[in-house]
Amino acid sequence: MQQDIPFYVLILFFLLIPTSLVSPLYDGPLYDFTAYTECKEKPEEPLYGGGILKSDQQSPPAVQDNIVSSYVVNNIYVPSLVLHNLTQGTIYTFSAWVRVKGSSSAMIRATLETEKETYDCIGTVSAKLGCWSFLKGGFVLNWPSNLSIIFFQNADGKDINIEVASPSLQPFTKQQWETNQQYTINTKRKRAVTIHVSDSNGRRLQGASICIEQISKEFLFGSAIAHTILGNVPYQNWFVKRFNAAVFENELKWYATEPDEGKVNYTISDQMLQFVRTKNIVARGHNIFWEDPKYNPPWVLNLTGTQLQSAVNSRIQSLMSQYRNEFIHWDVSNEMLHFDFYEQRLGSDATLHFFETAHESDPLSTLFMNDFNVVETCSDVNSTVDAYISRVKELRRNGILMDGIGLEGHFTIPNPPLIRAILDKLATLGLPIWLTEVDISKTIDTDSQGNYLEQVLREGFSHPAVNGIMLWTAYHPNGCYQMCLTDKNFKNLAAGDVVDKLLQEWKTGRVEGVTDVHGSYSFYGFLGEYTVTVNYGNRTTKSTFSLSRGQETEHFTITLSSNS
Repeated sequence: MQQDIPFYVLILFFLLIPTSLVSPLYDGPLYDFTAYTECKEKPEEPLYGGGILKSDQQSPPAVQDNIVSSYVVNNIYVPSLVLHNLTQGTIYTFSAWVRVKGSSSAMIRATLETEKETYDCIGTVSAKLGCWSFLKGGFVLNWPSNLSIIFFQNADGKDINIEVASPSLQPFTKQQWETNQQYTINTKRKRAVTIHVSDSNGRRLQGASICIEQISKEFLFGSAIAHTILGNVPYQNWFVKRFNAAVFENELKWYATEPDEGKVNYTISDQMLQFVRTKNIVARGHNIFWEDPKYNPPWVLNLTGTQLQSAVNSRIQSLMSQYRNEFIHWDVSNEMLHFDFYEQRLGSDATLHFFETAHESDPLSTLFMNDFNVVETCSDVNSTVDAYISRVKELRRNGILMDGIGLEGHFTIPNPPLIRAILDKLATLGLPIWLTEVDISKTIDTDSQGNYLEQVLREGFSHPAVNGIMLWTAYHPNGCYQMCLTDKNFKNLAAGDVVDKLLQEWKTGRVEGVTDVHGSYSFYGFLGEYTVTVNYGNRTTKSTFSLSRGQETEHFTITLSSNS
């Protein structure tokens, strides 16, 4: 379970930080990060007290006047919630507890229907017989609705007895949502710092001038790069100016490094690694294996049994030997929720073997699952949040050290409250979460791509469980995979402007001040590395410090010697 933020902490924080960050008069709802993945004997109380679905105080929380059982979908009676007067643009967070009868388990989908449109999925849960499971999601309406219905149905369309308890629907205005985002950023991505200045005898020095500059960020934010960056100085300069992390778009994939059996070639990936290394940029390893058969070398498709096993062993031994300790992450078995090329041919434990061997070969690298349509939508039954969680738990039960959650993030039109709800549930696993391949579909115009990209990036950066974000925007002269950040001359497009705006917003600007009567100066900064220059009379000293996540104020002492 994820704990929500105590109200008194929020109020105290609002009173202490500058009003330019959030309003001290905020009286809106506080976002509740609570999520559950265990099946419970009894449903918990509804989040937000039910929100606008508040129950009669005389009735138990599981009994709601809004719930009816007379809605018919495909000739099947399903439980539903009747909603009145929903507003356009309001962000609605939705949750409920669900259980089924007549089947051991079922994937239950919540769908919203208004007068003008149907939102196919606003949340899913893997519900079980005999216990209650937690569904969490949300939606944003494109048009106002006088009468809407949320109904619950089996995702495979089969008739099943569904029970719903403790539903909650909490609205947030756009401003309220942004205020909650900012609060999380201020408490999880930033920290209070006090610098103490003294002389060599320990006396505090009042009136010392201080200049503080952030030189690197703790939060990793980057993009895919392709071989097109090699020798392309304008591309290199544009990239290095912005990002502290990279991932190779295709150059590490098996079909790129061994297109013909036995002819392994790491020349391009070696050159790309040399580039990022010289620029002090960290890199993710993508990927060791890909479960989708169409992205495997053609010669591999013809192998079976011991021949395939031998090729697999050679691949992982060669790759991990070549790049041991070079990449911070490895996507081990890409898109394993959607495809099972290797498990079909090598047995159900093939993936377990991949993770086990990768860990033995590169024990300091974080091993990731990586898949699509986990946060982008909940309509894909193969990659619902509970399907992802179930696979992680399966790996753990088999003793596999699976360290990271990779969410590709190939969006068309993002659903912010659904993104956050899914992140909440994944966060219960206690593993680092990365958005690994973020882009917006090329079916969307470039200006809208920028707007939607900003929504996704803000959701990722403002969620406390997300450790990094990678864009899938490697440059090619003939166009990017789905979304480009620049044109051919490396002039920003709308998405590039959004990236620059957020990079600036998520960095501590130059801070200047003077120590007080206690010889101290305090400020509030984003996590990362800093330089601080202190001047007092004719004495000057320069120092560095690192600001990492923590709840308490970080204190640093700088001593000015007589000959500084």
